[in-house]
Amino acid sequence: MSVTLRKAERADLQKIWEMQVEAFKGLLEVYQDYDMSPAAESIDKIVARFEQPWTTYFFIEAEGTEVGVVRAIDKKDGSRKRISPIWIMKEFRGKGYAQDAIRALEALYGADNWCLDTILQEKGNCHLYEKMGYHQTGRIDNINERMDIVYYEKD
Repeated sequence: MSVTLRKAERADLQKIWEMQVEAFKGLLEVYQDYDMSPAAESIDKIVARFEQPWTTYFFIEAEGTEVGVVRAIDKKDGSRKRISPIWIMKEFRGKGYAQDAIRALEALYGADNWCLDTILQEKGNCHLYEKMGYHQTGRIDNINERMDIVYYEKD
């Protein structure tokens, strides 16, 4: 099943924020990472990122439905492009939409020189990124007694 990426506009930011809070609230409950969880962010953070010239938010759409969102960061200066964050709404997970969204981003921005990070304890996320050709960099940051962040790159 294929997805399309639809570039978000300023008028979409409230919806993106609401979707982000909903999509990440389960992880926030598990890991209690109130300082960095997307579920704990204010809409002001979404607005500030949207205004960055190197940031583009996209709705991930499947069969005419918004199933998630991805933020692409491309400073166009030779530094790694970044996915941060990407999410699929709970009711649409497990259908390959995240893989399709990553492929669609790579079609837009090029398939190499990417980075991202995720929660080490979320084995499904790690498996997804490794399946998509990302490799761990060796950097792991301990956030709290429940959670570590692992960093990935794709060349």
